Amino acid sequence: MIPVVQQPAWPNSECELSVAHVAGCDEVGRGTWAGPVVAAAVILDPHCPIAGLADSKKLSSKRREILDIQIREHCLAWSLGRASAQEIDQINILQATLLAMQRAVAALKLQPDLVLVDGNRTPALPMPCQAIVGGDATQPAISAASIIAKVYRDRLMQSLAKDHPVYGFDRHFGYGTMQHRLALQRHGPCAEHRHSFSPIRHLIQP
Repeated sequence: MIPVVQQPAWPNSECELSVAHVAGCDEVGRGTWAGPVVAAAVILDPHCPIAGLADSKKLSSKRREILDIQIREHCLAWSLGRASAQEIDQINILQATLLAMQRAVAALKLQPDLVLVDGNRTPALPMPCQAIVGGDATQPAISAASIIAKVYRDRLMQSLAKDHPVYGFDRHFGYGTMQHRLALQRHGPCAEHRHSFSPIRHLIQP
């Protein structure tokens, strides 16, 4: 099992942090029925602020796409990590989420001095890591990570829709919509589905 650390909230602004490189880390796809859980890590350049950063869920897809380009071009470092549906089934969604975060942070070309994570749990990392509830709305680096992760995962699900066209992954991105439920009832799950999740498990149980 991946160690989990629970810590109190951090200051409300990254400018209060007296460390050189602060990475924001966030995940997307934790609650979906299909596809991987994806995490991103971003170290912003304090001398090159990016206007309009916010929780990716509050932004339109067009706005996310624009910000995704700006973040990649102007940040000091960014990276992605993921855990597959099979890994989710093997170790559970919480542990898979933490694993994806570990992979994202490990892939950064610049090692951060501190990692800020959205939520109330953090994975074990070789540097200090702080959980911030609602951090995707208050910490620019976490907001940037949420945008990078969301854009990447949406594109990935659109690609998976070409391999598995009957499920409509390009429309619901793996979330539990009525269309998705009906497709599962008609066709059964595919390899991209999380068989340990209760809606899928109930379909495949004899």
